Amino acid sequence: MTRDLLRDLCAVVAAVLLVVVAVLVGRPLQDTLLVHWPPLLAAWGPHIGPGTPAALLVAAAVVAYGPVLAARLSWRALLATAWGTSTAWMLSLALIDGWQRGIANRLTTRHEYLQVIDRFHDIPATLRDFTQHILLDSPDNWPAHVAGHPPAATLTFVLLDRAGLRGGGWAGIWCITVGATACVAVLVTARALAGEGLARRAAPFLVLAPAAVWMGTSADAYFAAVAAWAVALLALAVTGRSVWWAAGSGLLFGLTCYLSYGLTLFALIGAAVLWLGRRRVRERPALLLAFLAGLAVVPTVFTLVGFDWWEAYRLLVTRYRQGAGGVRPYGYWVWANLACAVLITGLATAAGLRRTAVALIRRHGDAVGLAVLVAAALLALLTADLSGMSKAETERIWLPFAMWLLPSCAFLTHPRAWLAAQAVLALLLNHLLRTGW
Repeated sequence: MTRDLLRDLCAVVAAVLLVVVAVLVGRPLQDTLLVHWPPLLAAWGPHIGPGTPAALLVAAAVVAYGPVLAARLSWRALLATAWGTSTAWMLSLALIDGWQRGIANRLTTRHEYLQVIDRFHDIPATLRDFTQHILLDSPDNWPAHVAGHPPAATLTFVLLDRAGLRGGGWAGIWCITVGATACVAVLVTARALAGEGLARRAAPFLVLAPAAVWMGTSADAYFAAVAAWAVALLALAVTGRSVWWAAGSGLLFGLTCYLSYGLTLFALIGAAVLWLGRRRVRERPALLLAFLAGLAVVPTVFTLVGFDWWEAYRLLVTRYRQGAGGVRPYGYWVWANLACAVLITGLATAAGLRRTAVALIRRHGDAVGLAVLVAAALLALLTADLSGMSKAETERIWLPFAMWLLPSCAFLTHPRAWLAAQAVLALLLNHLLRTGW
């Protein structure tokens, strides 16, 4: 066994111990923590379902052929294959719980977006009045997830409904289909800033992510994709010098901030991209101006309609403390959230993050670009954790950040063994637990 591999395994052991401690400490506190299987919002319930055979088949195929195909396919074919396989992986994992529980009913529960579709019959008027219904003691207060996000999140499902794609089934398929493109956006970014070789090595790990257990059942998969494409277009802008890529990136960054308050932290990843492309940005300042122009579009539209983002966020903080967020102890979740992060990114990522640190220290070639991206995502995730606004929700709301930690696995040797570990973790989580998201 090489010294590097031994150190990778030490990182894995540390990650496993963090999860074990979070489980053992959380079990006697679960009534206070308000989760049934801490640190995850889940309940013990071994089961199989119609998605089980497909999930096993996809996992086996990616482990066996993923690294070879990632190396040999043309770049465009690789992107298409990654999106298709990621979609199949997310869909099959969701269907382990069956169509109704796994997909169709996820976004129709009392906390979710589809509960309020009928209240958006007059969209401008509803947006102007949006902040009046955030607090729990306000009249006709919004369900938790509607109150907890800017209105572009709910508005997406309102527009789907008006387009004829009504109900939880279409909403779930939308989140899976769009969410699966996040891995493509990360690959595009990695290739632009760190070279095609590392991007290809990362591809199977982005496809076979344990995060897919929640990506296939949550609107946060859709949010993750929008945020990922914002970064990808910015990376293309600073490497290709196109102001149109920059403007498109700004537009998507603005939309990201109106899908989820926490995703404003993607500014850290965007800043990393600008730093990596700083020479081209200095040579062509119009790139930055185009980005800022695009960034202003969505906030301007919502502000003109009458929605106050800052006031809504201020009220959300109060709403969070009125509910479970005010009961769940920060002293447990500030470190147990990181155990959730281990479960959504997998043990391979724990080893990959160790190698990322080495790459940052040694600063070897293209590896630096990928390491900077991963480090920026980790910093954003840690900032979200320390904020105290993510207690017991990290397996869902950190999905957008988790996608940017997975490329660290490109630094690993023996990819098939690490991919097998990722697949086994995801399959065990989905078959042994009934997740709450």
